[in-house]
Amino acid sequence: MRYPEALSEGRLIKRYKRFLADVLMKNGRTVVAHCGNPGSMMGLAEPNSRVFLLPNRNPTAKLAWRWEIASQTVPDAEGISGEVLVGINTNLANRIVEASLTAGRIRALAGYPSIRREVKYGSRNSRIDFLLEDGERSLCYVEVKSVTLRRPDGPDPSAAQFPDAKTERGAKHLAELADLAKAGDRAVMLYLVQRSDCTHVSLADDIDPAYALAFADARAAGVEAICYDCKVTPEGIELGKLLPLKA
Repeated sequence: MRYPEALSEGRLIKRYKRFLADVLMKNGRTVVAHCGNPGSMMGLAEPNSRVFLLPNRNPTAKLAWRWEIASQTVPDAEGISGEVLVGINTNLANRIVEASLTAGRIRALAGYPSIRREVKYGSRNSRIDFLLEDGERSLCYVEVKSVTLRRPDGPDPSAAQFPDAKTERGAKHLAELADLAKAGDRAVMLYLVQRSDCTHVSLADDIDPAYALAFADARAAGVEAICYDCKVTPEGIELGKLLPLKA
């Protein structure tokens, strides 16, 4: 997925009210950008860190800029610190996954001739991110979660972790997937890591123990978990490599 136009670089002044960020642009102007990420963005909202903004061309938008990429300084395998770019717009996750599904790049989910988004299902008036259909196989329900958290000084320093804040909604999605799996359908939780510097994915059970328990219950019910990282550049974000899950 390529950005529709060039991103502009700046330095983060502060993020506030969850969805707003003040950014000092290279031309010396300070702008307010929309932050399309409802999580804590732990490690990604440090003052003076490098960020990339996209001009907002929506004529009804209240803000002229959208914050798309953050940066984090992390050590590599040799312990040398370096900057990693991280896609923070959670709304892009489904677009990246949709393009990858269409191209057959997610091997475990390849071969379904029908790919539908935001399909209503179940008795709780919920919508699944993707419903994959093939007349010769069971229905395949896919829920997507955008992952940005890495804690180099945390309990699993080389892992991409989810969630970065408590998420009752996330636990609800797991319970709904478990119901589908019990009914005989295929149910998949797909963790899309919008960064490329992690060796695996794990659950941040110290941040949200309830989510970790819901995940264990979902796996026991037959829910699958698939994890991929991404190649993040100021030009765009593309699906990267398959990552193992350690949970």
